[in-house]
Amino acid sequence: MEKCLINIEDIQFLLQTLGGKWKLHILTNLYFGKKRFKELEREIDGISPKMLIKELKELEAAGIVHRQTFNTVPITVEYSLTENGLTLKPLLEQMKNWAEIFRKKIAEHKGNS
Repeated sequence: MEKCLINIEDIQFLLQTLGGKWKLHILTNLYFGKKRFKELEREIDGISPKMLIKELKELEAAGIVHRQTFNTVPITVEYSLTENGLTLKPLLEQMKNWAEIFRKKIAEHKGNS
């Protein structure tokens, strides 16, 4: 019999921290490096500026995203992954790989139906 290695509290914490419609979109956009607010807004289809601000603040409060302000006119704001945020890269890669494999299986199943 296989032992359960998953602690439901850990999964709940993960979902509280990274759950919702937009957080993974934001993290995957920051995966390759720093982005300005407007870049994120353009690259995340369908997100409102208000929602983007809210989600970025939550990720910043969790210690996953760093916000840097530059004293320019107008003020420039850049976001990047913190050291803790960078530890999510393998998880994001695994999620991407899982999605590719699972999408192929679904397509094959539909093709055989």
